[in-house]
Order: sequence, then C-alpha cells, then structure tokens
Amino acid sequence: MISVKKFTFNPFQENTYLLHDETKQCVIIDPGCYEPHEEEELSDFVKDNGLTVSKLLSTHSHIDHVLGNKFVMEKFGVELSLHPKDLETLTSVETYAATYGFMNYKPCAAPTHFLKEGETVSFGNSELEIRFVPGHAPGHVVFVAHQEKFVINGDCLFHGSIGRTDLPGGDHQTLLDSIQRELFTLPSEYVVYCGHGPETTIGNEKLHNPFLK
Repeated sequence: MISVKKFTFNPFQENTYLLHDETKQCVIIDPGCYEPHEEEELSDFVKDNGLTVSKLLSTHSHIDHVLGNKFVMEKFGVELSLHPKDLETLTSVETYAATYGFMNYKPCAAPTHFLKEGETVSFGNSELEIRFVPGHAPGHVVFVAHQEKFVINGDCLFHGSIGRTDLPGGDHQTLLDSIQRELFTLPSEYVVYCGHGPETTIGNEKLHNPFLK
C-alpha cells in the first residue's frame, strides 16, 4: 500500500511528493526544494523513516518543480526520469532561473531514462501507471496508483481550476482535451494530488470545475 507524503516548497508553494510503501522503497516526484532547510526537510523524512529512494520522477519540468533535482540526484544516487517531450522544458530553466530570483539554481545531469505513456513505474511492491497529459507543458505526464485510487497530476488539474497555458509549449485546448481523455476517464473517487494547493477528486472536478463544463 502506497503512502503519500506532501511537502510544500519554494516561493511558488509547489507540492513535492514522496511515495513509499511497506518495503521502505520510495520515489520522489517533482522536488521543488531550493533553500537548505527545504532540502533538509526532505532528506530528514527519508532518513527518519528508514526509506530508500529508488527513483526521481518528473510530471513536468517548469522551474518550480525541478529546483531540487540536482540535490535529490546527488544526495540519493538516483537518475531523473521524465517524458522526452519535456527535455527542452528542463534545459531551458537555466536560461531564466535568475529572472525569478533563483540565483543559485544548479542544473541537474541530463536524464538517461525517459518515461513513456502507457508504461508503468515500479518501486517496492507498488506500481504507477504513466499517462501523457500535455497542454500545461509539452511533456507533462501524471502517475496513477490504481490500487490506492489516486493520481499525482502535477499542474494539469487543480481544485476548481486548471494549469496555466501561456508558458512556452502550453496550449489551452490541448490541456482541456488531455484532462478529458486521461483524467476524467478515471473513477470519480480517485484523489487528485495537485502540484499546488489542496487535493481534490476526479468526481468533484467533473461536477464543479468551471473550466471543464
């Protein structure tokens, strides 16, 4: 059974997720830790719970979701996995990080493994389905835990809202289509863990999200 730990990091109030199960294996998704105390909070949770980090995963690679990539890779000896269509999103972060005030941003090593829609990510006794949900970012994916009935959905869907589409590679209609195709086909009771803000459910957003009426 997967347990979900949420951390909220950096000035964008980005939600970083750590998933672990009874084997003590875990994956870290979208590490937004930037300040030393944020890095310490993440690493202390791993240490205090006796966890082993087996994978670093990205839903997408906008700056607020990748600030901690280099730290996680070096601290825990793991490589980054992301969708190949988001590689350009990742490499571009270094060109604009300072304009957002992240003067000490350090780019991570290039990924050697890429996520593919329809495949699964495994750790311990657990499995996550990869679904391709572009629109907010060109290589955006989500991770679905069917046994536990939740999805780590990055910046696609929010409580009462959707991800912005005015950044490079974004497209409003593509995002709407992606949500309908890949998220709204999940059962209504599935919990949606968002990249910012509180959790919601598929059913709640199908009924009440004003962008998807």
